Parts: sequence; structure tokens; C-alpha cells
Amino acid sequence: QVQLVESGGGLVQAGGSLRLSCIASGSTSSINTMGWYRRAPGNERELVATITTSGSTNYADSVKGRFTISRDNAKNMVYLQMNSLKPEDTAVYYCNAKRLFSYYWGQGTQVTVSS
Repeated sequence: QVQLVESGGGLVQAGGSLRLSCIASGSTSSINTMGWYRRAPGNERELVATITTSGSTNYADSVKGRFTISRDNAKNMVYLQMNSLKPEDTAVYYCNAKRLFSYYWGQGTQVTVSS
């Protein structure tokens, strides 16, 4: 089992920045891809960004150029730097990790962007 704990959410004005962090614990060996997803009220959960162990990244079109995902494999952590935030970025952000054939989720952290 892998446990994921997110931190760093909060309330920010449009145009501001936030940095989300996620730490993995438990059976962290063989974790491959880690990522961030989000769910806005009334919407389905959607991909924000993913990063592989080797550092290959993938972003949703809506966040390209504004968000940056990174990870520290030695610390079992993944980060999401969010700049130029927009009200439509308001959502609960979830950390995700893939290990072997299983996917794990954190409890989520709220990000609210005021206009």
C-alpha cells in the first residue's frame, strides 16, 4: 500500500501562485508515474499533470505554461507549482501515484482562486 498526503492548498487571488506538495509513504519502491488531478464542483476529476520517475512530464492543455510538476524521488515527493492562477482553477487537487498495477490517491487539498 501507498499513502499519499497533500499540502499547500488555500485561497489565493487571481494571478497569484501556490505550490502543492505530496509525500508518499508505505510501499514506495517501484512507484512509477506520479501526478496531480483535480475536481471542480459539478465536474469529473481531470488530469492536471503527471511525471515519470525519469522526469518525463505531461500537462493538461488548460495549465500548460502556468503549472510546473516536479518530483524528488529520494524524498518520495511530488510538487505542483501553480502560477497565474485563474478562478477556473478552483478545485480539490488530488495527488496520484502508480505502483506496479495499482493506483493510489491522496485525500485532496482545496485550491480556491478568487476573482
